[in-house]
Amino acid sequence: MNGLKTALLLGLLSGLLLLIGEALGGHDGLVVGLFLAGLMNLVSYFFSDRIALAMYGARPVTPLENSHVYARLAPIVQRLCQRMGLPMPKLWLIPEESPNAFATGRNPKHASVAVTVGLLRLLDDFELEGVIGHELGHVRNRDILISSIAATLAAAITFVARMAFWFGGARSEEDRNGSPLAGLLMLILAPIAALLIQMAISRTREFAADATAARYAGTPDGLISALRKLELWSRRIPLDANPATAHMFIVKPFSADTLLKLFSTHPPTEERIARLQSMRFAYRPL
Repeated sequence: MNGLKTALLLGLLSGLLLLIGEALGGHDGLVVGLFLAGLMNLVSYFFSDRIALAMYGARPVTPLENSHVYARLAPIVQRLCQRMGLPMPKLWLIPEESPNAFATGRNPKHASVAVTVGLLRLLDDFELEGVIGHELGHVRNRDILISSIAATLAAAITFVARMAFWFGGARSEEDRNGSPLAGLLMLILAPIAALLIQMAISRTREFAADATAARYAGTPDGLISALRKLELWSRRIPLDANPATAHMFIVKPFSADTLLKLFSTHPPTEERIARLQSMRFAYRPL
């Protein structure tokens, strides 16, 4: 099912790139849009995880690099991976005080889990297990490919739309008066369309990952406690997040960015907690 969603997402976002190219440059613009769509599909499949990690300055967590973080994080991840039947993902540390986390990669064998410095400061190990369980839930449910591709293509479409506004050409010499309006429309509509697609694919995935975390942690209580803290502290210490990657995080990053305020890629935290509370007696501690 996620494979079909991935193909659909690639098709929709690629179509949007073609629309931008055709609207701004006619036949020549359509050719350029087709080339960009093919290039972005290739890049997003193989390199979207690296792009997302680089965007936030993530650093590797290994026995040699950030060893103190590895000593705390690795046992929790290894324990959950063993229960879920997953290979050990690569671990990353984001040098941000805003508490948050995300998983990325094209499949479980090429998965990465990234946490912020603020998350490790804020949560105890019980709560951290709930958050890691959620991120590994995305890996197990094979959400990470579609999530990473959405982030990369949405960022590309936003960039192309902005470039079109400043440098967009007309369809012909006789149609130069229409190009500023076309550029303005693409500047406004392209990022909105990309974010709407993200929003549609993201909300149900969060509920599923929460349920997976509760199941394999043996209780939803750690994640419930973590979500309450994250909701509060991510408002107090906002993360300067790129709107194209907002859907990847465990809770919505709060920042001054207008697009992040207008579009929510996550279901309400209160609703997530209510669903987790209903699972309290469904699982026994492992």
